[in-house]
Amino acid sequence: MVRPYAVKGKKRKKKADVYDRAEEEEEAAAVAAEPEETETEEADKKRSQGNEAEERNGNPIELEGIPMAPAEINPKNGPGAIFILEKASLEVAKVGKTYQLLNSDEHSNFLRKNNKDPALYRPDILHQALLMVLDSPINKAGRLRNVYVRTAAGVLIEVKPYVRIPRTFKRFAGVMLQLLQKLSISAVGKREKLMRVIKNPVTQYLPVNSRKIGFSYSSEKLVNIQNYVASSENSADFVFVVGAMAHGKVEADYIEDFISISGYPLSAAYCITMICQALAGKWNIL
Repeated sequence: MVRPYAVKGKKRKKKADVYDRAEEEEEAAAVAAEPEETETEEADKKRSQGNEAEERNGNPIELEGIPMAPAEINPKNGPGAIFILEKASLEVAKVGKTYQLLNSDEHSNFLRKNNKDPALYRPDILHQALLMVLDSPINKAGRLRNVYVRTAAGVLIEVKPYVRIPRTFKRFAGVMLQLLQKLSISAVGKREKLMRVIKNPVTQYLPVNSRKIGFSYSSEKLVNIQNYVASSENSADFVFVVGAMAHGKVEADYIEDFISISGYPLSAAYCITMICQALAGKWNIL
């Protein structure tokens, strides 16, 4: 005996109901399992909206962990020194899903895929150079006027002498990434900008009576830095231009004198150390 069509239709409907209930239960379970992610996304959105509002109001973004170092900066205590670190390797790129500061250790494969030489991406050179000049006795004595960093791409950065640079490279890379994205970094709890991107050229920020000296191993003028600094005028400010790159030569048309202070190639950090020691001897800073 053949069953009526109505019976078959009812059975199919029951199967469909069971399937729908199972599907609804799976969706309910998935929604119940994702409340934390939704809350996190909402918090991130609120945070980003707050940052955008601060930027629109002209307030710089504050970063934690960038305190002001104690330094007695007084222009009246005599001539000072300005350091310009040229051709620094500070380039940001999107690696995977995040933006990162490129360096040869962590991004060698990425750089090779993009036909770039990993040996040229050395932001650690700038990190070491900044630590040396900001930790020097001439800075503690208030004789360091300012530090300027000019990247290989031509971006000019002003670094205040009383900023405390992070000691670890990973933290330093994070700060530089934020600086290039936000264009300024302020002190913790204050609105004073410790580092900021400024307009070129750098000569508009230099004192009028300053003596601009460039350093290069390839220079034919080999001098004793102690004697060279000691014989300079006592009333003029010094502007020292040091290369912060792995290879190459500093080329700047505002440099008045190109010198070499060693018969051997020196790192930027050690070159700055020798300069600071010579200045400390000239100004009797112990």
